This record gives sequence, structure tokens and C-alpha cells, in this order.
Amino acid sequence: MTKPTAAEPWLDRVRHSLRGAVPALKRSWPSVVPAVLLVVLIVPGALLVAPGFLGPEAPAPAPPAPEWQQPPATLSPARGLAPLDDSADVPLASSVTAQVEPLLKADGGGSFTGLVQDALTGQVLFDRGGSESRVPASNLKLLTAVAALRSLGPERRFTTSVVQGPEAGQVVLVGGGDVLLGAGESNGDLVMGHAGLATLAARTVEALKAAGTNGELRVLVDDSLFTGPALNPAWESGDVAAGEVAPVYPLAMNSARYDPAVTTGPRPQDSAMTVAEEFAARLRTAGAAAGLAVAAAVEHSPLAVQSGGGEPAVLAEAESATVAEQVDLMLQASDNYLAEVLGRMASVAAGGPGSNDGATTAVRAQLADAGISVEGIKLVDVCGLAMGNQVSARHFSEVVRTIAAGADSRLRAALNGFPVAGLTGTLDTRYGEDSTARGAGLVRAKTGTLNTVLALSGYVVDADGRLLVFSFIGNGLTPGAAGNKVALDRAATALAACGCR
Repeated sequence: MTKPTAAEPWLDRVRHSLRGAVPALKRSWPSVVPAVLLVVLIVPGALLVAPGFLGPEAPAPAPPAPEWQQPPATLSPARGLAPLDDSADVPLASSVTAQVEPLLKADGGGSFTGLVQDALTGQVLFDRGGSESRVPASNLKLLTAVAALRSLGPERRFTTSVVQGPEAGQVVLVGGGDVLLGAGESNGDLVMGHAGLATLAARTVEALKAAGTNGELRVLVDDSLFTGPALNPAWESGDVAAGEVAPVYPLAMNSARYDPAVTTGPRPQDSAMTVAEEFAARLRTAGAAAGLAVAAAVEHSPLAVQSGGGEPAVLAEAESATVAEQVDLMLQASDNYLAEVLGRMASVAAGGPGSNDGATTAVRAQLADAGISVEGIKLVDVCGLAMGNQVSARHFSEVVRTIAAGADSRLRAALNGFPVAGLTGTLDTRYGEDSTARGAGLVRAKTGTLNTVLALSGYVVDADGRLLVFSFIGNGLTPGAAGNKVALDRAATALAACGCR
């Protein structure tokens, strides 16, 4: 017998509204996000004011939805989420299996594995090869998020600085891990573009004027924070050529994109030099009125090999968005370049090298320290682009469970980064057909997509108000088979609708 919960009436109304609204809105997609958010936000408000019109016999207004079902903008890692309610019924494993098993069918070839757990107790509710190691695609970024948040901390910021060069008339642009630099003025309201090169150049000119510097300046760039190969040999050359990733440096504009609005196509092959050239141009403009001329050529010059005693004088600095904000962006957009940088910065913070090997070692170490088994995990990158990675659905389910219900408050900062079905990030155009519409706005999960690989790992509250975590991974799939992606979404939708008693 299903035990009703206080949240159930509200959840039923939201599901009913979304079931009818999302397919129709998909035909006019630009209005989907505001329309669906209005449904999510207005329904509770309407229930609160309705008694005034219905008279004294009207039912009491529904209580606010549990925090797990609030619109994404209201989830605040800073204040945390309410503790999970253990009074809701745990679904029967046999019922969950009966719901999910027939939906995970590969379209044309390959197979799916999967695991579903109760978030609070860890009880396994569905297990199809959940411990089998598989190519995880971008679900791997969930492991990188854990490592970055634990090693660096959610509030950490990366500093891009300008220091005096080893010789007179030189300034050195020093990369500190911010690859989300903007070309223009700094904008504290943004994640990408939080620190701007125009602002950094203006501050540098002010410092040089105050020091009485004049004449010609030469700009040098120090990208020595990262070591080892900038381009992972495990990445397919076609993926690099297509702009899925690029050589990794500790400073870049727009996550190593020429234009922040264009997220496909070729990328800069030396993002540090690209930043330095843009900085020199901005410095040239800002310094013209002060009698400072900037040489056309920009040079590499790691401070680590410069001679002379003491630390170089800092002329100007600009700070990035927080690590929590960067993790959100990485998960929402599935940004390969940003993931690789965060992995390297996690290694540096732990005293390791800023290299690919350092990043993979740091991710494994942070998972183990968080109490998550790393047995069977093989990492050759930290963004999930390489086909040599091996992680199981059980690993991902435990990672999501640790983020959502664990005791480590640092990891709660990743909750906003999970794309919301039919609304945000890499799930924004999914969950629009009849078989998945009930999951729109409710399923929150990280996607993963390679040519023959699909994955979906996340969390959802079922119809009884129980928080469930899940991971589904498909390998050896037929490229381009649309039914495979829908199979994942149907399985997650089944969990959202499941009373499963």
C-alpha cells in the first residue's frame, strides 16, 4: 500500500502539467524554458491563493515542494539542502526492476548496464551489470567535479597576474588556471568573462604609470603552471580537429574558444599565446595615452627559469569565478577543456604536477578519500573524451549519492550543475516526447555522448518522495541510433513516476 506524502499532490500537479505542456512547447522551442519554469513556479502559487476563491470548503493549500523538486535557480549550495526525509517509502527492488528493465533496450546493437540506488540508505533497487567497467564518456566529469571541489574548495578562485619581467621594459602575463578569461572588461556577474583582459591591462598601465615607467614594453607569457604534453595522446585526432578539445594551458579565453558564442569548430592550438596577444593589444590601447608603447611580438618566458633573487613585483591581478561556479559550467555544458584544467588544478592544489597524469591521480585520490571505491576505475583523461577510460555504473551511482546525500558540504556545490530534463544544459532539448515528458523538470542528470557510447547519471525524486540515484551506460551502440538516447530518458522518467510498491 502506497503511503501518501505531503509533497505528493504538488508533484502530481507538476507531472500532469508537464505531461501536456512539454510536447506542445517543443514545437516552439525558444519558449520552452520560460514556459516550463512558469508551470513549475506558478502552480504552487496558484494553490496558495485558490482557497480565497473556492470558499470555506476548499482543501488546505499544498505545502511547498521539497527542496529536491524546486526549480534549479532556487537550489543554493551556499545554504545547503534540507536533510533527506527517511519517512517516505523505499521502492521495492522488484518493482523498480520491472519498470526499468524493459526500457533499457539498445537500438541496433550494443548494450546498456545500469544501477539504481536509494540515496539515503544505499539500497540497490536495480542492477544490470552495474559493476561492469565501461567507457563512460562525459559522465567522467562527475568524478572530476568531486576532485576539484574537494581539493580546491568551492570558493577558490584562480588568479591571472601581471608581474615585472626579468629585464627593464618587460611585463609577464602569468597563467594561474583561469581559462574562462574574457577579452573585454571584467564582469563579476559572469562565470565565463568574470575576469577580463581589458581590465587587467588597464590595471597594469596604472601600476606602470605609478612606478614612472615609460618607453616601449615587451609582453612575455608564463604558462609553466602546467607540465607534460599539452595534448593527450589518448584523444582521437578527429576529435581535436573538430574542436572537442584542444592543447591544455593554464590560461585561455572562453574555455579555449575564439568566440564564447561559438562552441563548435576549431580552437586555438596555443591558448596561452592567444591570451597574451589579446592582452598585448589591450595594453597597447590602454597605454597609448600614458606614453607606453607595446612591442608587436609576444614571447614565452616561464618565470621558473628566470634568474635573479626574490619574487617579481606584481603589477596587476584578476580573479576568476569560483570553483563551484566553474564546476557548474563544466557539468551543464559538458566542457571538455574546462574539465581537463580543473583536474590539473586539483593536482596542483594537492602538491602534484599540473599534468594529465597528475590530474588522473588526483581524481582517483580524491574519490578514495571521499569513501568511494576506485577498484576497476581506469582513467586516461579527466573529461571523458578518451575511449580508454573505464568506470562502472555503480561507481557513478555512488558518486551521485555522495554528492546528493553525503556529509561533505563541499560536494553539495555540484548539485546545480546537473542538467535538468527538458530545461537546462545538455538535457535542454530532451524529454519532449510523450514517453519521457513526465520526467521533464524532475530528472537531473549528467549526460555522456561519444560515437558508440551514451551515459546518463543523476538523481530524481520518485512519486512517493524518495530520492533515488542512478547511472545508465551504453557501450558498443549503433552510431546515430536516436532510440538509444530515448531509452536512457525513458528509464530515468520511469524512476520519476515510480511509486513502485
